[in-house]
Amino acid sequence: MAVTPPTNEAFLREVDEELRRDQARDSWTRYGRWLIGAVVLGLAAFAGVLVWQNQRQQQAGEQGEQLATVFEKLGAGDEKLATKPLAALADDGIGGYRSLAKFTQADILLQKNDLKGAAAKFGEVVNDTGAAKPFRDLALIRQTYAEYDGLKPQTVIDRLKPLAVPGEPWFGSAGELVAIAHLKLNQKRAAGDLFGRIARDQTVPESLRQRAVQMAGELGVDAVDQTEEKKPQ
Repeated sequence: MAVTPPTNEAFLREVDEELRRDQARDSWTRYGRWLIGAVVLGLAAFAGVLVWQNQRQQQAGEQGEQLATVFEKLGAGDEKLATKPLAALADDGIGGYRSLAKFTQADILLQKNDLKGAAAKFGEVVNDTGAAKPFRDLALIRQTYAEYDGLKPQTVIDRLKPLAVPGEPWFGSAGELVAIAHLKLNQKRAAGDLFGRIARDQTVPESLRQRAVQMAGELGVDAVDQTEEKKPQ
């Protein structure tokens, strides 16, 4: 009589495990060297990242010192000596140092009443996708300030409206420009409401809040009581 081949579960598992071992041996024979190479490359890349980060930190420290030196020269009135290192930082600076250098260049142009040149410099920061958002937002406000006389009021409103909201870092500065634009369009209610919100916002600088109090009052919005700090009992 013919013997029926064993088909129980234990036998099937044994065959399955043997097949897996054969496949593993074949895979290692085919791809083992590549896997080792991939691991080595991964470790090398990780080490490279660590070296790059260390170099970046060292470079950032050096650029911070360079920018401090530039500010010292400018403070002493040595603009000529500050021009070249400032330009180098504006071109090749890391992150915030590049933005600060361009802000400084723009401020120098503003002091010379070169509004067009200053606006262009601020625009470079606005369009720098590698710059932090607070830098870009502030640059947009400063650019708008430099271009203000040549812009239509509605353009100012459309440009700065997203920043002229309580809770935004530059709410006071953006809100003031937007409120003035509303006034130019004879939108007194919108201007007064915005000046009132600025006056009531405790995070807005005091000098700006006081201007907002005055403007809100002239537009029929009483913001004086809200800005007065309560005296301790």
